[in-house]
Amino acid sequence: MEMVGKIACLAVLCMVVVASHAETLTCGQVQSGLAPCLPYLQGRGPLGGCYGGVKGLLGAAKTPADRKTACTCLKSAANAIKGIDASKAAGLPGACGVNIPYKISPSTDCSKVQ
Repeated sequence: MEMVGKIACLAVLCMVVVASHAETLTCGQVQSGLAPCLPYLQGRGPLGGCYGGVKGLLGAAKTPADRKTACTCLKSAANAIKGIDASKAAGLPGACGVNIPYKISPSTDCSKVQ
């Protein structure tokens, strides 16, 4: 009976660990959420389709680790994708009516994001 209890405890512990990792924000989530913003950021389209992605990202980045991940992903994308207007990227949160604790910029130090 004691062995069954230990196995049950181990199973619960594994579920808690997996569940906590499943809720961590990923670069894929950041990229897919903000993909509708690319035409606007590259000067090829309106801002309209971007609002939901920006607000969704803000809602998904609940912990300091999530905010650092989002910052790092945005910084990486800003450096990797050609034709992004840096001033439009920096102004994106304000244009969408949200406040994030860092500037969207290739020069942002994401290690300082809380």
